[in-house]
Amino acid sequence: MTPTSKHREDKPLIFARKAASPSPAPAARLIGLGSYLPPQTVNNADLAARLDTTDEWIRTRIGIAERHIADPATATSDLATEAGLRAMKSAEVEHADAVILATATADHHVPGTAPVVAHRLGLRHVPAFDLGAGCSGFVYATTVAAGLIHAKTAGTVLVIGAEKMSAVIDPADRSTAPIFGDGAGAAVLTAGHADEPGALGPAAWGSDGEHANAIIIPGGGSRSPSRTTADLDNLYVHMKGNEVFRHAVRRITHVTQEAATAAGWAVQDIDRLIVHQANARISAAVANGLGIPAERVPSNIARVGNTSAASIPLLLSHAAIDGQLKAGHRVVVTSFGAGFTWAATTLLWPIGLQALV
Repeated sequence: MTPTSKHREDKPLIFARKAASPSPAPAARLIGLGSYLPPQTVNNADLAARLDTTDEWIRTRIGIAERHIADPATATSDLATEAGLRAMKSAEVEHADAVILATATADHHVPGTAPVVAHRLGLRHVPAFDLGAGCSGFVYATTVAAGLIHAKTAGTVLVIGAEKMSAVIDPADRSTAPIFGDGAGAAVLTAGHADEPGALGPAAWGSDGEHANAIIIPGGGSRSPSRTTADLDNLYVHMKGNEVFRHAVRRITHVTQEAATAAGWAVQDIDRLIVHQANARISAAVANGLGIPAERVPSNIARVGNTSAASIPLLLSHAAIDGQLKAGHRVVVTSFGAGFTWAATTLLWPIGLQALV
């Protein structure tokens, strides 16, 4: 055996390799925001003239001064298209690989409204579908969009929350008519990495169908088809306000904590808490329970009311325009809605995002 071979037998040669840096985790990144509100507004005095209520009661109990109401010729698809156009312009993109529309007020039972919106936006032959999760719909939809992006099924997704709630609210119902308004908001998400500003963090979400009848339109579906004008009341939203309030505070508080923990944040690290605009007292109770100062909790409910699935993207757009969301802010987006459903996610607010309203 030669010395060389013996050396190789006794002391094998080891070729050291420099360890490769781990690749950043993929993520869906927010790059555009847009919103649209129909021009007509209805203030509390207008409602008080025909309902057994007052401006003071509505402001004190709900926190709303006015709401936007679409005219009879305007449908949810019209609102969604306007918001989608603005979001795409904000993102400086002309194409999206998929469209997800969160809504409880689709233009028709069949077909879905999202394909109509995609067509009107010039997004031909892309997958487009509606998602129904009540007021949690937009956060649910962003979570689904993030999954499509993670799976490389789509590179860019347009997510829209749009509602014509006035179409499903009894104008004579004192318990619901003062609460809801119409509008739409949209976001463009694209493939990025978890360490980039604007990247969505892990989602926390859930549901509890035991309370499905707490916010419900009883008629019109397969459970109880409505065929005559005598069934009209069952085609409006019915809501158990006290039950919704109690569960909303508890669920939003918990899911916010879950999302912050998943992102590696303590609650006190949250710079801005974006809460679904259901009721000003709900938002205040959540902030108080979490120990988050009121100035870190933007609100637009006074001027738009509860716009259901449109609420979160409308608030994001308005808070960005108002300068309440600044680059680097640690933001938690959190919601609760019919079903019951709830959802929350996180992001570091990106640099240079210009929302269009």
